[in-house]
Order: sequence, then structure tokens, then C-alpha cells
Amino acid sequence: MSETAAREPARRAGAAADPAEVARRLAAEHPDARTELDHHDAFELLVATVLSAQTTDVRVNQVTPELFSRWPGPAALAGAEEGDVAAVLRPLGMGPTRARRVIGLARGLLTAHDGQVPDDQTALEALPGVGRKTAHVVRGAWFGHSLLAVDTHVGRLARRLGWSERTDPRHVEQDVTQRLQARGTGADAENLTVLGLRLILHGRRVCAARAPRCGTCVLADLCPSAGEQA
Repeated sequence: MSETAAREPARRAGAAADPAEVARRLAAEHPDARTELDHHDAFELLVATVLSAQTTDVRVNQVTPELFSRWPGPAALAGAEEGDVAAVLRPLGMGPTRARRVIGLARGLLTAHDGQVPDDQTALEALPGVGRKTAHVVRGAWFGHSLLAVDTHVGRLARRLGWSERTDPRHVEQDVTQRLQARGTGADAENLTVLGLRLILHGRRVCAARAPRCGTCVLADLCPSAGEQA
């Protein structure tokens, strides 16, 4: 009998999964979780995260080596020709739009921050193409803050685990953060950046949107949605 099957009777339909136990199991399942966007500094991570909107990290990683090789840093990218950048970004789709966005981002960094990526939520969100999730990714992964970046995977798992009933990313963030803080879940769970990265990996590899692999999921006996197709 598998470990998942052996734990099956512990599930309580409709009950939210215990955050501390979810964090513990995901830590064991994904111990080395990190952002899958390739980068060498805060600028590269910021640009890559902006480019990852409406595409995959894998595709972004296919174009950023040439992008950063041709325009290494904010000053170089700020002075790039839009058409040249769009050509490099074409495999991602919406090449001209993405090019305008990252060139504008580079110019914003030069104008407002002397070309440095600020470790400040408000300042980051004021930059072209940067929203709350992107700012959380950069501040969490690069600057070491404990911040939950809610993407489609985190939102889906939060709802399936009974941590939130809402779909707006900011509301999901609030619901999950409050639940974790209220339960006093320990170091792994309190580091929201790491927990978020583990939720993302679990969403990609196991808890898929259309065909979740509940039969092999380490959270199956905790999850009120186990066995359901969402």
C-alpha cells in the first residue's frame, strides 16, 4: 500500500488543509525550490519576470541569454531599438509590446533609480510593466524578503487546499498569509517566498489545473479537493 493510500482515511471533506503540515511535506518534496527564471542579478530577474507574463519560464529562458548578451544592463537596454528587441522576443509572442515594456522598464530604472533595482515595493510597482506579483518575486527571490507571489498555480492550490475561496491574487495573498500567521506554522511556512515557490512547483508537476495527480500527491489526505476534477 502506498504512503498516500495509507493516509487516505485522515482526509476531512471540506476542512482546510493544515498549513504547517502542507509546508512540511512540500519542503520534503521540493527541498531546493527556487525561481526557474534564469538570472545573474536583480535586473535580469526583474526583466525575466516581466517577460514571463502570459508565457512560460522555459520560453523566457530561451530568449533572455541573447537579450542580456546584446543589452547587458539597464543603460544598454534603455538605448536599444525597439524593433531589434522585439525580434529577439518574438518567440514569446507580442514581441513589440514586450519590447516596449522592457525598454520602458530599463529607462524607468535609469531615470528614477540610477539604474539600480530598488528593494522597495512601491518603487518597483511604479516601474513600467511591474505589478505586485513581479515586485514580490524580485524582493523575495533576490532581496530575501518573505513575500507570497500569487500566480495561477498558487491561487489554484490555495483554493483547493481550502485556504481561500477568492480568485483575485491580492485577496488570495491576504487569505493565505493571514491563515499561516494565525496558525504559527514555523520557519518553512513563515518564509512565504519559499512556500510560494514550492506551491508553484507542486502546481506544475502534480496539482495541474485540468488533471491533478491526486493518486500520487503527498498532500492528498490533507486536501479537501482531492479526487475532484477542477
